[in-house]
Amino acid sequence: MASLLEKVNTLISANLHALVNKALKANSIAVIDEYIRRAEDNLEALEDTAATVGGEAKTLQRKYEEYSAKIAELDHNIDFLLKEGKEDLAMAAQSRLNTFQELAEQYKEQAAQQAQEFQKLLDARLKLEAKINEIKQEREKLNAMLELAKSKETTHKVVAGVAGVTAEEAGIADMKDAIQRRLDQAAAQGEVDASRLDQQMDDLLEKDKLGRQLAERKKKLNLGA
Repeated sequence: MASLLEKVNTLISANLHALVNKALKANSIAVIDEYIRRAEDNLEALEDTAATVGGEAKTLQRKYEEYSAKIAELDHNIDFLLKEGKEDLAMAAQSRLNTFQELAEQYKEQAAQQAQEFQKLLDARLKLEAKINEIKQEREKLNAMLELAKSKETTHKVVAGVAGVTAEEAGIADMKDAIQRRLDQAAAQGEVDASRLDQQMDDLLEKDKLGRQLAERKKKLNLGA
């Protein structure tokens, strides 16, 4: 799973400018199509892995809850056996209780770890999906401009200027410059959106942490919810 997340993070952090520059130099969107293909393949693998890890997290949590119920029942039975003077049986039950508590703690820790991994996969999926959509949008715009440029190159061969630069070449250069300017703006907007999303996530996690802390304190003080 670690290697998959590394691949996904590499795709997420792919530089849109670099991809477009390669496409412009090659006068083809093949490099962008290759990125989209690889990204979609990894997105599918990410979804499959997330489903597996999420299922494991639920199984471990269920095991923890099952053992917690057994522990509560055993704890009650031990008290009953002691009251009845069945100390040998109570001792055997206590030994079993200790084993169940160890198992329950292990399941609890494993469930928490898997839940964290599951969340990482979901976050990566969301970011990769957003990146793919962003690239696809730019692909369509770039493809339309490249097709227009090719059409002009084919139909117009007007030589102008002492330097021997054609009007068509000048037009293509202006077109590429326009693309780069739009990419600069999109990249800046992406940074703004990412910082806003990160802040929202931090605020939500902090609020959840404070809520759990207050709930625990209320429990200790025997205060109602």
